[in-house]
Amino acid sequence: MDIKHLKAFAFDLDGTLSDSIADLAGAANRMRAALGMPPLEQARIQSHVGDGIASLVHRALTDERDGVADPALWERGYTLFVTEYAAHLADHTRLYPGVLDGLQLLKTLQLPLAVVTNKSERLAVPLLQKLGIADLFSLVIGGDTLTEKKPSGLPVRHAAEVMGVEAGQLGMVGDSVNDVKAARAAGAVAIAVSYGYEDVSTLEADVVVDNLAQLYDLMKNG
Repeated sequence: MDIKHLKAFAFDLDGTLSDSIADLAGAANRMRAALGMPPLEQARIQSHVGDGIASLVHRALTDERDGVADPALWERGYTLFVTEYAAHLADHTRLYPGVLDGLQLLKTLQLPLAVVTNKSERLAVPLLQKLGIADLFSLVIGGDTLTEKKPSGLPVRHAAEVMGVEAGQLGMVGDSVNDVKAARAAGAVAIAVSYGYEDVSTLEADVVVDNLAQLYDLMKNG
């Protein structure tokens, strides 16, 4: 697909801009330890990521993708997790190769950029600051910013509206089925990165890139 018509981009955070699994897993296992539970393998916790912190806590407590923890246990776990994660947001989290260069190149085209993540806004904003890229974005929409989160199209439509473009002129860049579904629901272009947490071949995105600098090349050269 030709993406030269795009006038703005929105990016998922975990698995797209940064590899956050080690810190998410660390917080989840410290939460489990405080509750008298044994640790989970990092790969298991990675499989539970993608639908926001509230869902991750349910899944980390039950070790089931569709698991629902006892409400009282979940409340204790949620408080523990957020406290632990907030204190260790970027101990091991790093930008993926090409992310900084790609974002800076897109900014040279005078394109507004946003983050649309299911991570809580109060955690996403400080993480972007710690990673040194917060100033590159006009807008950050977290999983708790609006009444709905991805895979709803609402956050993507809202990002387009705030940035002053039509939804069809926005590229939603992510690594998961939630990102593609949100883009489709909003009428935006679904762009997937090949290096994220999910198998890109299953996502049926409009465009797949191996690094964010390729977006600049596609905008300039097609």
